[in-house]
Amino acid sequence: MSGACGPDGVSEDALLGGKVAVFQAQQGFRASTDSILLGASLAQFSGLGAALELGCGSGGALLPGAFHLPQVQFSGVEIDAAAADLARRGAAANGWAERIEILAEPIETVVPRMENRFDLVFSNPPFFEARRTTPPGRGKSEAYLESLPLDGWLQAMLFAAKPKAPVVLIHRAAELARILQRLDKQSGQICVLPIRPFPGAEASRVLVTARKGLKRDRVRLLAGLDLYEAKGGALTERAAAVMEGGALDWA
Repeated sequence: MSGACGPDGVSEDALLGGKVAVFQAQQGFRASTDSILLGASLAQFSGLGAALELGCGSGGALLPGAFHLPQVQFSGVEIDAAAADLARRGAAANGWAERIEILAEPIETVVPRMENRFDLVFSNPPFFEARRTTPPGRGKSEAYLESLPLDGWLQAMLFAAKPKAPVVLIHRAAELARILQRLDKQSGQICVLPIRPFPGAEASRVLVTARKGLKRDRVRLLAGLDLYEAKGGALTERAAAVMEGGALDWA
């Protein structure tokens, strides 16, 4: 996935088996398995007009999402201006500049202008509270530390989504209770896909989808996805297909 580093400290990397190009800084947060899984999870939604990613970084999930939904107009919000520029660069390199808009603003300032605007909202929110974790490495603070509490982040996603529109996020499995507490108040058709490193391991991540404003109902907990056949082993057939550009089947 990694490409050669240029003189500006930026590498051009190939995702999804070379189907998507992404530009990202060598120092700081880079596209990860989480990013690719989030982008692939959007393939289940079709016939949409506009999608929004909050905290899009340099496009690690946004660009794969645009690949999986070729008819959709995408907007990305990213507080880091340098990362936002790289996302624009990636959109242009993939030939998607006309259908991808990147806004280099804090979520708190841009989302109030977006009430009930998007047919799909997705995100990989920062994982840790700033006062409760060791500071991350250089360039990773915005990606890993909450500038907006998780509850506020989810509220922003729901605010920007149209009524009945899906919201989708990937996050630490340990935060599932916090996620469900917020989503259960304002959405229905909640579905959770646990993601395990390998069979028998505890889930480390969860992919969660819900639809804004629908009647509260049961939460679906799916069997889950194993990334590797065993600890230190090869990717499972299902995970390998996603990494090569296949859709993530939630069934």
